[in-house]
Amino acid sequence: MTEPKSEFLREAKARGFVHQITDEAALDARLASGVPQVAYIGFDATADSLHAGSLVQIMLLRLFQRTGHRPLVLMGGGTTKIGDPSGKDTARKLLTEADIAANIVGIRRIFDKFLVFGATQAISADNAEWLDTLAYIPLLRDVGRHFSVNRMLTMDSVKTRLERDQPLSFLEFNYMVLQSYDFVELAKRYGVALQMGGSDQWGNIVMGAELGRRMAGLDLFGLTTPLLTTASGGKMGKTADGAVWLNKERLSPFHYYQYWRNTEDADVARFLKLFTDLPLAEIAKLEKLAGAEINEAKKILAFETTKLCHGGDAATQAAETARQTFEQGGSAEGLPTVEVPQAELAAGIAIADLLVRAGLAASKGEARRLVQGKGAKLNDATVEDEALRVTEAALSQDGTLKLTAGKKRHALVKVG
Repeated sequence: MTEPKSEFLREAKARGFVHQITDEAALDARLASGVPQVAYIGFDATADSLHAGSLVQIMLLRLFQRTGHRPLVLMGGGTTKIGDPSGKDTARKLLTEADIAANIVGIRRIFDKFLVFGATQAISADNAEWLDTLAYIPLLRDVGRHFSVNRMLTMDSVKTRLERDQPLSFLEFNYMVLQSYDFVELAKRYGVALQMGGSDQWGNIVMGAELGRRMAGLDLFGLTTPLLTTASGGKMGKTADGAVWLNKERLSPFHYYQYWRNTEDADVARFLKLFTDLPLAEIAKLEKLAGAEINEAKKILAFETTKLCHGGDAATQAAETARQTFEQGGSAEGLPTVEVPQAELAAGIAIADLLVRAGLAASKGEARRLVQGKGAKLNDATVEDEALRVTEAALSQDGTLKLTAGKKRHALVKVG
């Protein structure tokens, strides 16, 4: 296809967001018509935060709004009760309604940072509003009759499980039916014309567009993003220490900044296009940097991504903390901090306990393994003894001590 006429598709393609599109020419014409369109992406509430693996979808919605259209964030209050089998070898853990509601609150806060919500701006919806009230027999008659089981069995989310002889519950098998129904319901309620999602959602999105045509004569479109991995083949949004969460309660702004600061050289330009609002012309200049100079581009990437997720003040503090810690060798007061009672420190605290309390290890066992692997440091000195008890003697002149896990995660401990 020639260069798209619509600003959204031009920008989305140039930045690397586009993998597949249904009827691209017709979608481009709709987006270039001068009438703002509505597009949605669904997010199931399986945790109280999203992680960096969801940022491609979030930034795509942000781009959709920046180019004059209305993004719709669909919270999966209903579909979370079933669990999306896409990309999973086993069934997801079933959550209670209270868990799902709490998770939605946490996730919704993230979108307030990336999108502008309002009467003519971004929209937030929850599919529990219509899925929870569906009656089984009417659903089978009105929706189920449009689905071919033969075709459903060819979808990757189903086929992969069957090929590996792994169980797929009838509950999960219904997920694509409900996701398809969401598309139709959103088209009726909000005028949604486009569903977007990761490449693993292609089958579900296509089936939703077809359901809209069969049930209501609707012209609906789909767009998917490519599967994103790091240059070394790692999964986006995951590190050896776990998920890179977008809520500060899960991961501090400093550690979020450091995740992006440590981007592989080969990924810097690509990530600048996907995860920042920087103009493409400016990114093209940064893309030419090589050798030691590429570190400047990494700092810009880290600052811009942290600013979007946590605000300008947090990004500035994280950048300054990183500079003091890594360029000047200081302890840097901006590091995540944990307070311990003076009496405890006077008596001595086991290094494993301290690593857990500082958020640098998930359990005492993990902390001990960290020490055994020479991955734990106290005041920049490697901890050799897993039975070490840390006392007031370890405090520096400013009354703090610095803990390190691996090469990139740090925390301060001070007397409370």
